[in-house]
Amino acid sequence: MNGKKVRLAKVANDAASETIPALIANGMADPGAKICKDGDVRYVPIFPEREKDVIKMGLEVIDGEAFGRETRSPQNRIKERLAHLPDNVKEKLPMRWEFVGDIAIIRSDDIFEPYEKEIGKVYAEELRVNTVCADIAGVIGEMREPTTKMIFGERAESVRLENGIRYKFDVTKIMFASGNIDERDRMRHLDADGETVVDMFAGIGYFTLPIAKFSGPRKVIACEKNPESYHYLCENIRMNELENVIPILGDNRDLDVKGADRIIMGYVQETSAFLPKAKEMIRPGGMIHYHDTFYVNEYRERMDSVMSEAFGLDGYEILRIKEVKSFAPSVSHYVADIRIF
Repeated sequence: MNGKKVRLAKVANDAASETIPALIANGMADPGAKICKDGDVRYVPIFPEREKDVIKMGLEVIDGEAFGRETRSPQNRIKERLAHLPDNVKEKLPMRWEFVGDIAIIRSDDIFEPYEKEIGKVYAEELRVNTVCADIAGVIGEMREPTTKMIFGERAESVRLENGIRYKFDVTKIMFASGNIDERDRMRHLDADGETVVDMFAGIGYFTLPIAKFSGPRKVIACEKNPESYHYLCENIRMNELENVIPILGDNRDLDVKGADRIIMGYVQETSAFLPKAKEMIRPGGMIHYHDTFYVNEYRERMDSVMSEAFGLDGYEILRIKEVKSFAPSVSHYVADIRIF
């Protein structure tokens, strides 16, 4: 019987044990399709919309056929198994999810509560994961803490492999912005050879780890205020075998740093409040990677306004502005590369 035409990632056998779980965990590979082997290579069916992300992992993608272990999609199987639930619950069942290692995260709804254990069990079995967590209301507060709870399984801690970096965290305690994947990847391609880099909002190492591992800085000072995030930042520094990162627990406004070559400001909405500290730390000619949210029809003007207020009209140059992801209706998250004079 012929399979359906798909795109396949070529994975060498000696890398399969790490790479294939990462493809599945990051939502790039189809967990319901059969992985074929030919000599020293395995062919993994991938989702076409994630092909660019697969290529960024250094994998070749070719045309081929996929043979399903199950001909129905996981969405259809989930709907069938939960068909007995009340109509108002069924119509809210999420048909999209995010993987973190062997954990699936689904959007929740208050009406799920009486049935959440059953819902969690079905999603776990059909998505072939050990744990299912429910995202209740996104992230809240200054610490950007997730409103996520475990509804099936025994542990919410896992490891996400992305672009050669391992990120370990507890999904019920730590927010991980999957939409920032391109910017995390860009950090590893920067030329930071011999530089002193300051990451003012390090989190678990979202930007710290790729720039420290691949871009050649002399040292990266990674500051994080949230104790839970700081714990995993230190864990991830060890796990990725990095010796050029100095983790600091505390408010970045208390940092005693002068002459930084590069500063990463990976925060949004209130980022401008921290520019005076960035100005104090950066050397003339240094670079700031500034993240913030603006209305899509005025982001350039607002970026200029924020920077001129902090550095004066002739104190900076905007080299690049890029949209990172949509944030809210008519509002997007942007990152700008700013040269400071």
